[in-house]
Amino acid sequence: MNSMPGLPGIRTITLLAPFSWLAEGWRDLMRAPGPLLLYGLGVAAVSFALCYAVYITNGTFWVMILTAGFVLIAPILAMGPYEAGRRLERGERPRLSQILFVRAAFRQDIAYLSLLLLLLYFLWSRVAQIVYGLSTYQIHRDVDSLVAFALGTSEGRGMLLTGTLTGGVLAFVAFALVVVSAPMLLNARASVFAAVATSVRAVNANFFPLLLWAVIITTLLLASAATGFLALVVVFPWLGLASWHAYRSLTDDH
Repeated sequence: MNSMPGLPGIRTITLLAPFSWLAEGWRDLMRAPGPLLLYGLGVAAVSFALCYAVYITNGTFWVMILTAGFVLIAPILAMGPYEAGRRLERGERPRLSQILFVRAAFRQDIAYLSLLLLLLYFLWSRVAQIVYGLSTYQIHRDVDSLVAFALGTSEGRGMLLTGTLTGGVLAFVAFALVVVSAPMLLNARASVFAAVATSVRAVNANFFPLLLWAVIITTLLLASAATGFLALVVVFPWLGLASWHAYRSLTDDH
């Protein structure tokens, strides 16, 4: 275990640990399906409504940006499932009101973490606009023309490759900052600086297992977006609960 003065110790995990987190998260979901699935339904409904509103106002490109950006801000939206995981760990049955309004989430340190993720999201949206602008002089106002350009031309494929690489780097930076810090901040004694430092240390000590975990999270979230966000009803609370178990197995912050 790696430790630093004033910070929780970091445990070393195996490469396959993310799959055990998924299994534990699923068991927790089955222990309190009602409130957690309702929470997921709310996230799915808001996500769909936001993207649909942008789509019908001819913001096709921004639908893609919002969908990809969801990966960046999801850890903050998952405060409810983190709280459910914490209560289930203590043998309690979480109620919907307890995971919708998490008292510990309404404090300055979490606001700072949210602001950091928001800044990364704005950076990603600007980078995406630059990559798009350098790839074509045309404006694609509907999904069909944008997909035809992205998949049917060399410039479009180059745009997809460049956008995926830059977006992936930014997404992993965000992941490294929050994979431990977001659930850790449910502890009222934890500061945002200590939480972010602990998160980065956890990624540094367990790079490949957490890279796998990042890939699993991204794949499930983007696959859920491909279903019109319907799959988020189950996937979002499931990943939130699994992320709580990831935090508990990565640190000795008890």
